[in-house]
Amino acid sequence: MQRKKECVAMLLAGGQGSRLYALTNNIAKPAVAFGAKYRIIDFPLSNCINSGIDTVGVLTQYEPLELNEYIGNGQPWDLDRAFGGVHILSPYQAKKKQSWFEGTANAIYQNISFMKKYNPEYVLILSGDHIYKMDYAQMLRAHKATHADCTIAAIEVPMKEASRFGILNCNPDGSIYQFEEKPKQPKSNLASMGIYIFTAEKLFKYLEADDANPDSSKDFGKDVLPAMLNAGERMFSYRFKGYWKDVGTIDSLWESNMDLLGEDSAFDVSDAAWKIHSRNPLAPPEYIGAKGVVRNSMVALGCEVEGSVEHSVLAANVVVEEGAVVRDSVLMAGTVVKKGARVEYSIVDENVVIEENAVVGEERGKGAGIAVLGRNITIGAGAKVAGSKILDKDYRGE
Repeated sequence: MQRKKECVAMLLAGGQGSRLYALTNNIAKPAVAFGAKYRIIDFPLSNCINSGIDTVGVLTQYEPLELNEYIGNGQPWDLDRAFGGVHILSPYQAKKKQSWFEGTANAIYQNISFMKKYNPEYVLILSGDHIYKMDYAQMLRAHKATHADCTIAAIEVPMKEASRFGILNCNPDGSIYQFEEKPKQPKSNLASMGIYIFTAEKLFKYLEADDANPDSSKDFGKDVLPAMLNAGERMFSYRFKGYWKDVGTIDSLWESNMDLLGEDSAFDVSDAAWKIHSRNPLAPPEYIGAKGVVRNSMVALGCEVEGSVEHSVLAANVVVEEGAVVRDSVLMAGTVVKKGARVEYSIVDENVVIEENAVVGEERGKGAGIAVLGRNITIGAGAKVAGSKILDKDYRGE
């Protein structure tokens, strides 16, 4: 008898992340660092294993090298399994026309053979660029209880922001009677989170039909979900009440990092009952010097702080020299802020050197946006990088 898994997860991790600019020049968005010791993809992977789902296909496409190396055999997430586990699924040349993924639905369609290998009853579709903790097992139980063909996780958003999302219009029992993709005049504020559970048989049927449709854009929100709804399939919403953030923009990435700070932080990554796993590099303990000051910040292993750090997130092996000031910022691994330099309201990628007396970003409230520095660059001594400036090359000042 064929071995099977009740539910397999398919994690869409191939997006370019163009709205993160310099941070995704050379890496996929899910590989971007987050919260001092994590990467964005740690959250859906951790959610899977914490929910009892041990078979995950990770669909990569754009700049996959670092993401592939980071995931490896899946051991940090307890996903190194003889039957199941985590698998990297990249586009490949087949006898048919398949090559690059053309859209979210096409990416899943091209990997039907992977899913069918495990003969699942249900398939969970996830995005690789969200920060949240969610028990998918509860969502699966709701899917079964309603005898749904498709269940869509949804969260209430401010009405003024609803036009940015796929919006679900539902009956009192949670059944969906209309799905609107980014409507100009939304009827509700119940937004799709891009998390779907399908009864596998139905998913395969509609993916095959979608692939055969030359007019389709091969997208779940625009094509597959409306097609299922129009055909009268049973579709239900699953309301999520916890913290969820789409970190696809500079502002949202910064905000989500800041949400980790403080005694009343909006998002807790230290909950032992729902551990967020990561492939964390080994590093010595952090060191706060005699003149170093750290307030309301997350400081990872290997950091050396001789200056002042306030309301910021510092990843492993960051150095803040004496007299340097870091405020309201996210500094990724290996960055060095030298004597007298100041970094405010900024996101600084890995292995950046900010030379003495340089100024990066501006104080919050002065009207400027977040300054962004790409990885492996140097900001020259005394140089000034204005708020909202995005740099991916060495900069010595005007």
